[in-house]
Amino acid sequence: MILRIINSILILIAVFMGLKQGYAMFSGKHEMTEMFGKWGFNRVALAINGAFTIAAALLILFPKTFVWGNFLMAAGILLIICLHLMDKDLKGVLIELPFLLLNLIIIYLQHPLKNV
Repeated sequence: MILRIINSILILIAVFMGLKQGYAMFSGKHEMTEMFGKWGFNRVALAINGAFTIAAALLILFPKTFVWGNFLMAAGILLIICLHLMDKDLKGVLIELPFLLLNLIIIYLQHPLKNV
């Protein structure tokens, strides 16, 4: 029971962060356009990436789409990690790594309402 509560809190954190970052990308906030601009992302590509991030965050909430949502979220984070590695920006990689691990832990613990 306690493990389900902890997993629910982790899921809510991941969903909140996904919605927050996805909205920042979708709306084209200055920090996001600056960071993704150095990798060649224009505003349209950034908006599409933001829409995928928002969709992934929402998919995490439902047991039937839980794994797909986490997979999409982890793939997006892995893309950002790879782009940071291309720039040899280890600080950026270290910032993104806990979010990737969060999604992997959530997948391992499964959706708390799966068997209810």
